[in-house]
Amino acid sequence: MCNRYQMTTDQAGLVQAYGIDAPYAGLWALPSPELFPKRLAWVVRKVDGKRRLDVMAWGFPPPVESRTPVTSVRNLSSPFWRKALSTPAQRCLVPVTAFCEWEGEAGAKVARWFRVPSRPLFCFAGIWQQTEGGQGVYAFLTCEPNALVAKVHPKAMPVILHPEDEEKWLMAAPYPSQLMETA
Repeated sequence: MCNRYQMTTDQAGLVQAYGIDAPYAGLWALPSPELFPKRLAWVVRKVDGKRRLDVMAWGFPPPVESRTPVTSVRNLSSPFWRKALSTPAQRCLVPVTAFCEWEGEAGAKVARWFRVPSRPLFCFAGIWQQTEGGQGVYAFLTCEPNALVAKVHPKAMPVILHPEDEEKWLMAAPYPSQLMETA
C-alpha cells in the first residue's frame, strides 16, 4: 500500500492553495519532498472553524502486537480508528503532488508514480491525533482502487479528494482513473 509519496509545493503555495489565514501555525523548514512513514509532512486541519497548516509525523502509533506505524485506514469499521473517524475535528487534508505504488517481483520492483495532471497539488482524506508525547500524527483513508491504480496495486488506493469535497472529505470513493497518469 502507498507508503511513499511526494509533496513538492512549498509552505507559501500551501497557504494560498488551501486558504490558510495568516497568522498560520508558524514557519518551518519545508519537510522533505519525498515522504515515507514516520517522516514529518504538511497537513491541513480545521481549528476554530479556520484552516490551519501543521507539520505532523506520518503514521499512528501501532497496536500492541505491531511495531510499524499505521499509515493508512483500510477498515473504516475497525475499533482502532473509531475515535478519530467519529470526531470531525480529527479530520485533515494531506497535500500531495504524487504517490507511489511498487510494481513487479521482489528484487526487481519498479516505482510507479501516480499524479493528477489537472491538479499538480491534490490531497488525500486524512485523520490525525495527538500522541501522549504531544506529537501530531496522521494517516490517510484508502478505498477500492480505480482502474489505473488497480493495474499496479489491486487492493486499495488513497482517497483523493475533489476540491469541492475537501470540506466533506469522508467520502471514501476512488478518484477517477481517467483523470490520472502513471510514470
